[in-house]
Amino acid sequence: MSSLKDTINPEVLSVPASSLQPTLEFRKNYPVTVDQFVEMYDSAGWPRPITDRSRIQAILDSSTMLISVWDQERLVGLARVVTDWVFICYLSHVAVRKEYQKGGLGKQLIMLAKDLVGPQPDFVLKSSPASMGFYTNIGMRKIENGFMFDGQFPQYGAGR
Repeated sequence: MSSLKDTINPEVLSVPASSLQPTLEFRKNYPVTVDQFVEMYDSAGWPRPITDRSRIQAILDSSTMLISVWDQERLVGLARVVTDWVFICYLSHVAVRKEYQKGGLGKQLIMLAKDLVGPQPDFVLKSSPASMGFYTNIGMRKIENGFMFDGQFPQYGAGR
């Protein structure tokens, strides 16, 4: 499976600018540092452990695709994808800084990631309870046929 380590050409994506936020730029596989990731996720109020720098670096390195949103050189949103491009696409992270939320960036990130992955694989994610309504509001279907083993941080697992 390829990862961002294998990515040669990060690119700026052509996404229409919002009249409310005309300075935003969407980028595919653009380098994101651990500091940028942690600061943005902390600002977004992301309820996950983000203090282990080596773990965050591994998250970034093992991504198949990162779609990021930048205001100048400030990371304001991110969607992280792990996929085989054929059967399954797992949207493992979606976050937008608090001050940029409620403007449609989360939906734009998800739809852009879905479009870039293509129509073939199923596109799935694991949601926090607080975000369940958001995903149904953007047209995703809740599934009942899933199972999981908890990882190192079971308090952040599905349904918690």
